[in-house]
Amino acid sequence: MGLALEQASHAGATADVPIGAVVLGPDGSVLGAGCNEREALEDPTAHAEMIAIRAAARELGNWRLADCTLAVTLEPCAMCAGAIVLARLPRVVFGAWDEKAGAAGSVFDILRDRRLNHWVEVFPGVREDECAALLRDFFGDRRLQ
Repeated sequence: MGLALEQASHAGATADVPIGAVVLGPDGSVLGAGCNEREALEDPTAHAEMIAIRAAARELGNWRLADCTLAVTLEPCAMCAGAIVLARLPRVVFGAWDEKAGAAGSVFDILRDRRLNHWVEVFPGVREDECAALLRDFFGDRRLQ
């Protein structure tokens, strides 16, 4: 989660919401990493998870990320949860819950929906306070502007 928090800190340079993600290989090596780049790229799909998943797939030369782990600072949204399922990621570790748009147990539970063809093991709340503080500070500063 430390690496995901580090990635999240890069989002501030472009006024993006500070969310970071990393895909780790079975040996713990970083295969892909990213931070939110929606503002920077003017792309609504440029979420940290999507960027990290794309980078990991390129690194492996395979869209199937079996035996990998995604660590992300905020509970994935529906779009990212769908990509996680499609990439066949077996594990997701996340920090803060997203009570408005989360899709890993709070609002939706796409990652563990038995109607889908792949299910993901979810480890929530890892370094939750640090992850949530990044977001609170970011949105608090935006409200003051």
